[in-house]
Amino acid sequence: MSDESPRLDELNDRSREVFRRLVEAYLETGDPVGSRTLTRSLSEKVSAATIRNVMQDLEYMGLLNSPHVSAGRIPTELGLRMFVDGFLQVSDLTEDDRGKIEDTLGSNAADVPQLLNSVGKALSGITSGASLVLTPKTEAPIKHIEFVNLGPDRALTVLVFADGQVENRLFTPPPGHTPSSMREAANFLNALAEGRTLTELREVMLREIETRRQEIDTLARDLVESGLAVWNTDGAGTERLIVQGRANLITEAHDEGELVRIKSLFDDLERKRDIAEFLELAEDGEGVRIFIGSENKLFSLSGSSLVVSPYMNADRKIVGAVGVIGPTRLNYGRIVPIVDYTAQLVGKLISDRG
Repeated sequence: MSDESPRLDELNDRSREVFRRLVEAYLETGDPVGSRTLTRSLSEKVSAATIRNVMQDLEYMGLLNSPHVSAGRIPTELGLRMFVDGFLQVSDLTEDDRGKIEDTLGSNAADVPQLLNSVGKALSGITSGASLVLTPKTEAPIKHIEFVNLGPDRALTVLVFADGQVENRLFTPPPGHTPSSMREAANFLNALAEGRTLTELREVMLREIETRRQEIDTLARDLVESGLAVWNTDGAGTERLIVQGRANLITEAHDEGELVRIKSLFDDLERKRDIAEFLELAEDGEGVRIFIGSENKLFSLSGSSLVVSPYMNADRKIVGAVGVIGPTRLNYGRIVPIVDYTAQLVGKLISDRG
């Protein structure tokens, strides 16, 4: 919240209770909440007219909004942020939810991506939202490297990993490259590559090029160096984001406007262009973070909220994240512990599997 935004301590006791009860009712039903509904839930008996006056004050402060002509109000993004920061009560993880998460992680999936795919399905099923799972980068040792000439200004690096994965990466080779210089560059790299990951190979390459500068043909050396940027990227990194449960969001849509926002969200998820930003969101703070509506840099046009938590490997390094995305009326109190527990278990799984 900006300095101009209203603060919780600016509300008196009655305003706080009206605000809290209204947001809780909205998060439960997704519908605008009227004064008559609130008269039945407040601890002190006050008239509907008094409550309407309080609601008008809260609307003037930017915390509530009237979506229709009716007297019902809903919280604004600013109001939801105040509620999450000041009133949200996080419930304990139920045994049922805990069991479903643990059953998924206890499966005998052959590889980590397959297992994390199952985690995503379980997370979307438990929360009735769409789940996002950012998998760790592939760091399997390299088995073989090859260069393929595609023209004067285009070439392909073929990377074969020890786990059988093959990646093809386009790059711009240096002018004047020849089949001979490509073979020499590939031979130089393969002599260094075996048993090393891509990250390790890059560090060794820089040292070896410097110490053996006289031995390596200039074109071959330039070819190796021009590929450094390509070899340092995620390559097929766009597939690192696993998205499950899109249909849940359609089922939850209340009106045509919400369907349009959800379609915009689907477009964002299909492009998957902002994976790095997704991880940055999780890395910015310890534990679970909640992004409401326009606070969410990834899906600002969709009117959605994101609950996200990073997970770590055995070295306590953040390597991925899990999250749930849905309408801003998410049941935050229930979803926060689910995301938190899932992230902790995924981190343990990644650590155990090395």
